[in-house]
Amino acid sequence: MLTRLAELKGKYIALADQVNDPEIIADQKKWRALMKEYSDMTPLMEKYEQYRKAEEVLQETTELLGEKQDEEFRALLKEELAQSKEDIERLKQEITLLLLPKDPNDSKNVIMEIRGGAGGEEAALFAADLFRMYTRYAERQKWKVELMNVNESDLGGMKEISFLIQGEGAYSRLKFESGVHRVQRIPSTESGGRIHTSTVTVAVLPEAEEVDVQIDMNDVRVDVFRASGNGGQCVNTTDSAVRMTHIPTGIVVSCQNEKSQLKNKEQALKVLYARVYERERQAHDAAISADRKAQVGTGDRSERIRTYNFPQGRVTDHRIGLTLHKIDSILDGDLDEIMDSLITTARMEQLKEHNMA
Repeated sequence: MLTRLAELKGKYIALADQVNDPEIIADQKKWRALMKEYSDMTPLMEKYEQYRKAEEVLQETTELLGEKQDEEFRALLKEELAQSKEDIERLKQEITLLLLPKDPNDSKNVIMEIRGGAGGEEAALFAADLFRMYTRYAERQKWKVELMNVNESDLGGMKEISFLIQGEGAYSRLKFESGVHRVQRIPSTESGGRIHTSTVTVAVLPEAEEVDVQIDMNDVRVDVFRASGNGGQCVNTTDSAVRMTHIPTGIVVSCQNEKSQLKNKEQALKVLYARVYERERQAHDAAISADRKAQVGTGDRSERIRTYNFPQGRVTDHRIGLTLHKIDSILDGDLDEIMDSLITTARMEQLKEHNMA
């Protein structure tokens, strides 16, 4: 581990020189890529520096204990020696986690798409509940939420909705939310008091930039049309809605939430970049690990990941067998316990995979 850290330190120093090179700074695309790599390495290098200092303190303290000292000073040295050993073990564990292959998307913003599945109007109503849940969670994290597109149902639910969440580490916290969310409750429209089961699909896409994926706009067909559904007087009386079709992949994106056609184009392009990037990323992951599925799931939007059972007041994440009896607070955005458990499980799987556990 120490040999690898020393090699990485050399690379880190070289990167520091590169990001301050005027010629590289002039090439903004290259500079941003190098700056991101430098920033990603910084936490590891800071821990490595702390580890080296702790090792130096340990060595110096051990040498002093080998010399003749009065009892009071010797007692202080022993305390410092014990503290140094404790610091070294703690830093080793922290460095081990930082050395694990990092998801390059963890620091990105996310585009979330929620769609009602089986259950009709009840599914659309629960889609609206999930949108509120993620919005409340974003508020707790001091993240910004930007609505991109929404298709409302007759009873105030959401047939589909897409929105951007901007904030440090948004993708690292939300990436395990992709999949099918199942709800079991008595719908407000049910007169017989029967429990219905409905499903909602959630997709979490890292916001992609031009540096992540290339899209030739000659391959994109742009259509404009009149927005439908609820909206202001300009939203559904002018051709402000935009539909983009990426011809090579067949991916279609529609945005109609803004009154301005230009703004809808900007929003649609963001989603298009994210979807094309996600398709390329999944194809790459499948090619290198076709026979491996992490315990926390594949991220496939067809995989049932969680059940929200209202009569019993419980939420169960099926991937890790976690059940919490606090459905009201979870739907109000109290998601940290679930997300921390998912992240911990993913890290443990990584440690096993790399023979570090």
